[in-house]
Amino acid sequence: MDNTKGEADISDKNYSPEPKGSAEYGASSPAKETFGARIISSFKRDPNAAVTQKGAVGANGRVFDAERAAAATADNGLQRKLKGRHLQMIAIGGSIGTGLFVGSGSALSKGGPASLLIAFGLIGMMLFCTVHALGELAVLFPVSGSFSAYSTRFLDPAWGFAMGWNYAMQWLVVLPLEILAASITVDYWTNTTKTNPVWVIIFLFFIWSINLFGVKGYGEAEFVFAIIKIIAVLGFIILGIVINVGGAPKGGYLGGAYWKDPGAFNNGFKGLCSVFVTAAFAFAGTELVGLAAAETANPRKSLPTAVKQVFWRICLFYIVSLTIVGLIVRSDDPQLLNGDSTTNADASASPFVIAIKNAGIKGLDSVMNVVILVAVLSVGNSSIYGSSRTLAALAEQGQAPHFLAYIDRKGRPIIGIAIASVIGLLAFFAADPEKQGDAFAWMLALSGLSSIFTWGSICLAHIRFRKGWRVQGHSLDELAFQSQPGIIGSWIGFIMNCLVLIAQFWTGFAPIGYAEESDKDLVMNWFEAYLAAPIVLLCYIGYKIWYRTPFVRAKNMDLKTGIRELNLAELLAEERAEKATWPKWKKAYKVFC
Repeated sequence: MDNTKGEADISDKNYSPEPKGSAEYGASSPAKETFGARIISSFKRDPNAAVTQKGAVGANGRVFDAERAAAATADNGLQRKLKGRHLQMIAIGGSIGTGLFVGSGSALSKGGPASLLIAFGLIGMMLFCTVHALGELAVLFPVSGSFSAYSTRFLDPAWGFAMGWNYAMQWLVVLPLEILAASITVDYWTNTTKTNPVWVIIFLFFIWSINLFGVKGYGEAEFVFAIIKIIAVLGFIILGIVINVGGAPKGGYLGGAYWKDPGAFNNGFKGLCSVFVTAAFAFAGTELVGLAAAETANPRKSLPTAVKQVFWRICLFYIVSLTIVGLIVRSDDPQLLNGDSTTNADASASPFVIAIKNAGIKGLDSVMNVVILVAVLSVGNSSIYGSSRTLAALAEQGQAPHFLAYIDRKGRPIIGIAIASVIGLLAFFAADPEKQGDAFAWMLALSGLSSIFTWGSICLAHIRFRKGWRVQGHSLDELAFQSQPGIIGSWIGFIMNCLVLIAQFWTGFAPIGYAEESDKDLVMNWFEAYLAAPIVLLCYIGYKIWYRTPFVRAKNMDLKTGIRELNLAELLAEERAEKATWPKWKKAYKVFC
């Protein structure tokens, strides 16, 4: 015992402790990666990313497994880095683009100021109902590519397939369209189209760079873009009031003079229907709030607030600004028609720019053109985000090639981003001034009706979800967020989407001034206005026949897979107790915000 103690004392005195960080013999420590190596490593596949396995093979080998599809879209490798402020700005200013700033000019010319307000007001009401229905679904099931996933889960996997590819096609086509539109916007200053290919390269590289930073890069970019657009619209509203009361360098008091001469309506009922189509295009992208839910840290809190912000955007940024436009720009102003209406990006045809020019205010027209350029780039940025996430969701549901579900270690669906980027190169083919009009017309034909189908499917999916929720014994009190217009609002939204499809069919078949056009031109007009519809039907019928998918019955709906919260009842009880302590003004404020 003593010898042992002595040896221990000698060991303590003669040997110093092993220095920190020294390795044992035969051990190895990982070398620190260089910056370049870390970048390359970030593109490697995330092993936790979900890819839907094919359904159990039946007798015909073509069985669709809806349960696995739901699980895959709920458990994906996308990173949840979007914050509440990102989601709110996407909701408020995300879809404010050329449809409002430029497209409203052709709508004013075709329908007049009254038709402009009626159409945008009704479409806005439809979108209010649609986004609330989407909010209820997305808070409960915050899944990637949520629009097609909800159609797959609550309607029919074949319709989910058609809606998924319809939505992906919309955004894939929008990227080259908006990139070219951005280069055309620059022509306002350069007065030449020779530099368009150069600008196409610059803008493509800019948008690619944003999306390579992942969802956080997209969120921060949209946050900045939205702030610029919101400030511009608010500034124009104030400026428009000043112009209307006679405070501009040119012109006196206007009041409602332009509602009397040339009048409140142009081209009668058909003019109003034409404006409906323009209004639907202007609101496209509103639904991205729901798509972003899967990449939000806490959708149960941030998404309801963002959904309610849509009300303010519709009222303030569309209705109020277009009321001002109708008061200070004549609907028969030749400048509304002199611009290239096929591109929807010619700033010279923007009523916002025309109002500033007519008022004799120098310099501000260029400022507004910068805002239009920002709006175009914002839509291009959203197009890569929307298409890549939708392609990944389709792949995870087994409705697209599985390699599209590749999600790297930074949470980026990198294959989807790459495909969207390559398709963006189509902007070079359309950069030829002689082919620009045709290129724009056909790209718009592919994407024009996509939003209508998407919105209608969201409303119908919400209607079916509510029935399944009730049939399976659940109550509305279990929902973390309830649509304010409820099931009635979803029916209103669905019916109005159907009416817009009918209006588009009529105006495409017999447009304003069709008597002066040849039969060939009329056929081309119809296909340019309605090409998306036969493509959707072809996808649906083909998938339905091949996979023989059944319609999803209320009692068979999967209402468990993908619910984010576990102790939902307790969390809701805590929130309701907190709300009970709020003063009346805060309760009123939270109804809308």
